[in-house]
Amino acid sequence: MSIDIKEINKSIQSRYRPEIDGLRAFAVIAVIINHFNKEILPNGYLGVDIFFVISGFVITSSVYQRPSENFKDFISGFYERRIKRLVPALTVFVLITSIAICFFQEDPYLSLWTGLTSLFGLSNLYLLEKATDYFAQSTELNVFTHTWSLGVEEQFYIIFPFLIWFSGFGRQTKNGDRNLFLIIGTLAITSLIGFLYLYPINQSAAYFLMPTRFWEMASGCLLFIGFQKRKSIEQLIEKVPPIFVLLLIIGTMLQPNALATASTIAVVSLSAVFISSLKKGTNLYIFFNHPKVVYVGRISYSLYLWHWGVLSISRWTIGIHWWSVPFQGALILGLAIASYEYIETPLRKGNWFGKRWKTIVVGGGVIFSLAVSLIALIEPLKGQLYTGKKINTVQKPFQKGKECLKNVSERTQCLFIDNKSKRTLWLLGDSHAKSLDLAGEQIANSLDMNLKLFRAKVTPFPPVQKYRKSKKRIDLQRLDDFRFVEKELHRQIKVGDIIILSMRLPYHFGGTYYEYPSSDFSFIRKDGSFGSQDDSLDDWISSVKNLANISQAQGGKIIIQTPTPEWEREKTKLCSNKNNQWFNVLQNRNCQINSKFFIDKNKGLYKHLFEKLSRLSISHKNIFLFDTYKVVCPESMCSFTKKGIDIYRDDDHISNKWARDELAPAIFKFIKASLIP
Repeated sequence: MSIDIKEINKSIQSRYRPEIDGLRAFAVIAVIINHFNKEILPNGYLGVDIFFVISGFVITSSVYQRPSENFKDFISGFYERRIKRLVPALTVFVLITSIAICFFQEDPYLSLWTGLTSLFGLSNLYLLEKATDYFAQSTELNVFTHTWSLGVEEQFYIIFPFLIWFSGFGRQTKNGDRNLFLIIGTLAITSLIGFLYLYPINQSAAYFLMPTRFWEMASGCLLFIGFQKRKSIEQLIEKVPPIFVLLLIIGTMLQPNALATASTIAVVSLSAVFISSLKKGTNLYIFFNHPKVVYVGRISYSLYLWHWGVLSISRWTIGIHWWSVPFQGALILGLAIASYEYIETPLRKGNWFGKRWKTIVVGGGVIFSLAVSLIALIEPLKGQLYTGKKINTVQKPFQKGKECLKNVSERTQCLFIDNKSKRTLWLLGDSHAKSLDLAGEQIANSLDMNLKLFRAKVTPFPPVQKYRKSKKRIDLQRLDDFRFVEKELHRQIKVGDIIILSMRLPYHFGGTYYEYPSSDFSFIRKDGSFGSQDDSLDDWISSVKNLANISQAQGGKIIIQTPTPEWEREKTKLCSNKNNQWFNVLQNRNCQINSKFFIDKNKGLYKHLFEKLSRLSISHKNIFLFDTYKVVCPESMCSFTKKGIDIYRDDDHISNKWARDELAPAIFKFIKASLIP
């Protein structure tokens, strides 16, 4: 069977609906407004969901009655068109933006890896793995966060052509339309149920995963198939005034984020109705068919790519102000037009190499080459393009002391300082204990005590049976280490010994600023059954009580550090004192957070921790609570820096220097006043 390319193009052109591009223009403008200022259009990000519906509708239209000689011809043609459509603009955007962010961020690790994974349609999975909350302010600093939606679409495109072909729709078989409708419909219902189930318990997974977004693109597909077979349905929906539907969409976008689930379903449904009702003869049809509106829709892909890059880099540099918006908007538009006119259009319409397989191979080669370049920017060229003043923040090496336990693995670090004393200061916990190494040394020296510090990442002390499924082997090794340390501690405690428990309690027992995917944690009760994070906290408290009883009998005392305020990831890099650079002097940085957010008696994130720690302290005379929170945040507003010095070294760890200079004296004073007669 010979295929007439001109006839195919003519057929596709006859199905082209310019008003759909007009709807794309509306969607991308809504997204851009939301990303400029969420207060103007709180749910404007739902423009992405409109894109999903349009994608399903248009991609189904593009393969409808498109002749193919065989499956190989069909699948190669499909992926050739996708590569030409998506890869050129994306690769140029990723390349330029990756270099640009390196000028203003000394270590743009998260951004560059997000950009790299976006080249392979996997950035949504990478962001999910990094426990990213799309609605957190810190996501605005990752220049490639928005590529998650491209990942969802590209993963959809992996399975969609197979459904098209094997249902018979792509081969124009007798029941192909019906088969595809039933298959897509079944998958769409399953996807929607998964979205509704997952959103309340793991919002990030429901937001980023393709299976829970499939129903949105499937809606556009079902809409197209339904219109081909049931003209009566289309004629019925045509009677709905499109202006009424558009007002409902805008009204939904004005709703608060608390209604995100209902808003998403509403926008997807209304988008399908709007596509159906937008017919000739209506004022909105004329507006959405206006050449300038249609043009904005045509460049919407490039607009979507570049708008986030410009805004994100702006947040790293000058910020976003009323006076800067016109310039930033003009830059976004100019870059999008250049991308569309000189990259998208020529490469999409051109016949690259004559053979489809060559186009696919070259496209893959370009992606691979760019990925290698990004890896070079991550390492070994890290920091080489940075234009700011570099500040050396290298900390004192954490060396294993001579008297550290030999049975402990390299995953658990130890520091021993021998002051020839009969008393020992034990400092035990996760990476937060490591942040107190300099402070612990100073306290031990001031009290004329030895220091034994044991630290195991992401592991509480006393140890409880909790591990991450993704890093089970490593976490279980650390648990074994801490069980051994616990036994040795029970054996070695002497009169006058002080045990300081320092760890990120919110991470272990609930209340982090941003929630981690709960599906990655396993909490094991003492009887061996799976439990919850609350059960894990109860087990930890039980172990602390046991340690207190043993310490009481042997003359030791226990200090538990209360949790400290936490900060949004990435945003902390802007707040750090070392980031006061020439390129961000115009920026208004919000580096404070209301203390009530954490410790409010009714809604504070740490409410449950403070309540249980207080009861624990009351239950045993030799358990003392050191209120680290009040030292770090003594006022109603918590700050990231104080007197030009960083309190924190990242989103939750106290800096070693601040801990030595400010926290150590406070702990020493507390010990002298409360623990030493």
